[in-house]
Amino acid sequence: MFRQLTENLYVSPQIGTDQIEAARALGVTMIINNRPDDEEPGQTNGAQIEAAASAAGLGYAAVPVSHGGFAPWQLDGMAAALEQAGEGKTLAYCRSGTRSTLLWALTRARAGDHADDLSAAASAAGYDLAPVRQIMDALKAG
Repeated sequence: MFRQLTENLYVSPQIGTDQIEAARALGVTMIINNRPDDEEPGQTNGAQIEAAASAAGLGYAAVPVSHGGFAPWQLDGMAAALEQAGEGKTLAYCRSGTRSTLLWALTRARAGDHADDLSAAASAAGYDLAPVRQIMDALKAG
């Protein structure tokens, strides 16, 4: 269920509180929720995930991304959450893992990472960055 993008970052479809321990067993110290609450009936809401993460000694950040696209505040939020994780591993999730992957890639492109390297990492995990490639190139250009 968890797909590894980098040495310290996993992405995943929607998680439940029962998956917090599996994440912790992988060395995850931070969970980033990229899914708005109530996007779909029956999804576990962010407060429940946050409570379970806290009980397990994990950090939690919410940087929700709707289907409307990405905004600078979301890149800022993702960057801050990843920085807060420090040397620990992070699990970011949304409905399918795609928005988490795209947001990560945009955040890293803005930080100066090369789009080809980001695309290779995403592809190895089963995700395609083509929908944001032009934005990644523009962010890297400054």
